[in-house]
Parts: sequence; structure tokens; C-alpha cells
Amino acid sequence: MFKDAGQLAQLIDHTLLRPDATIDDLAAACKDARHHRFAALIVNGWQVSRARTELAGSGVKTGAVVGFPHGACTTTVKIVEAMEAMKNGAEELDIVLNRGMIRSGRLDLAEIDIKNVIAMTKGLVHKVIIEAGALTAEETVEVCRLAVRAGAEFIKTSSGFGPRGATVEDVRTIRAAVGATCRIKASGGIRDLAAVRSLAEAGAERIGTSAGPRIMEEYLASR
Repeated sequence: MFKDAGQLAQLIDHTLLRPDATIDDLAAACKDARHHRFAALIVNGWQVSRARTELAGSGVKTGAVVGFPHGACTTTVKIVEAMEAMKNGAEELDIVLNRGMIRSGRLDLAEIDIKNVIAMTKGLVHKVIIEAGALTAEETVEVCRLAVRAGAEFIKTSSGFGPRGATVEDVRTIRAAVGATCRIKASGGIRDLAAVRSLAEAGAERIGTSAGPRIMEEYLASR
């Protein structure tokens, strides 16, 4: 379904989100991202500035996570983290939804939480991580609609640190909930080309994975 390697690469957000990721790990991830020309490299906040510098001129966007991986901090903390990432060069933000608010039935507070982060970082691409594997189908529909109202460009299926990763059913459920009003990023447990294909066919427009280089190598070997 991919006409060439470039089309596949532009689907991938390469990720380096391990809490123990070193400066050397970041240098290797930036090298891979530049080589394959991925859509973005997503890193933890302390590595944003260095990633932006190393990716300069490559066309690869620098992304940062906010409230990662649980989303349970206060809105003020998320805003500060997001604004710091923007100051340090982040062009995209993957923001974790507050699942405790959802389970408390306070969707209004969860929406305000996300909306305020987005409002304070205008001009960036915002992806809201809903952790679909921890939600019921009904909750998934509600939080997707919440994220659209808050101004998100993408709904992201999962953090990669939740109960499970992305599934085709997650992507289909999100698409049914939001239609064409929001894009979908599938993330978590995506390690091979077959998984990328099935998720893209279901409607995912970005794929978050730490296995980007391996997936590209698999694609090139199959040509």
C-alpha cells in the first residue's frame, strides 16, 4: 500500500521515550530519523533542545510528550511542561489525557485540562493520548469527542506504557467517533511492517514506534 519508502517514513513518528534513554541513545535516534526522514522524532522533555539541534535541516519534526505517561499531574504542570518544550524547539506535543478525571465522570475537567495546554502552545501540532486499552468503548468515544472539542489535531491510541498497545479496533472506534474532524495516531506495541499496514489500512495517519528503523529495513528488503 506504500508507493515507496518515503511515503512509509512520513507515516512514522520515531520514538525515544524510555526513562533511561541517554544522550548517546538520542544521538543514535536522531541519526536514524535523519537517515530515514521520518515524520517526527518524539522524545522526553529534557532531550527536546538537543534533538531539535541535531535534526536541524533534516525536515524531521521534533516532538515532546506532556504529562507522560500517566497524565495525572495538574493542568498547570502540563502547561509549564508544554511551554518549556515549545521554548526548547518542540514542534509537536503528545499530551496524555487525565484518565482519573474520566473515570470520575468529570469529562468537563479533562476537556479543560487539554484545552488549556493547547491554548498556551498555539502553532504546534497537538496529539492527545487517550490510552484506549484502559477505556471502555463508550469512554473511548467520549474522550475522542472531548479531544476534538479541545482542539487536538490527532487522537493517539496509547502511550506505550499502558495495559496494551494499539489495535485495529481502536483505530476504527476512533474514526467512527470523530469522522474526518481529527487525525489518528496509532502507538504502542507496533514492531513490524504488517502491524503498520493493518493500522494504516484501518485509518491511522501516523504510527508511533521505537522500531522505525527496523520497519524501514523490513520494507526495503521486501521490495
